[in-house]
Amino acid sequence: MNVNVVISSDYSIISVEGRVDTTNANEFEKAVMEVVASGINRIILDCSGLNYISSSGLRVFLIVQKKMMASKGELRLCSLQPGIQEIFDISGFTSIFSIYPDKDLALK
Repeated sequence: MNVNVVISSDYSIISVEGRVDTTNANEFEKAVMEVVASGINRIILDCSGLNYISSSGLRVFLIVQKKMMASKGELRLCSLQPGIQEIFDISGFTSIFSIYPDKDLALK
């Protein structure tokens, strides 16, 4: 797993690549929560490079969403691969998150 953060004045973009599973979900959570703890309240999670997510990874997405809602912030997901999109559909997460087909639409 690789996480890259780009801070901007409008939306900060967190790109995640590879797998988010039980072996690295805590590392992913720590990286994202550092951004949230810095006071940033508008985040786009770019999932274009995410090719696998386990229930541990889904839990991190939920934690971040709850933190953002509590701070009256906004979390947007974009560029979900078909397999990841299917997991979100099956789990009912598509009704919980704002999901955009690509980064450009998420930025609007």
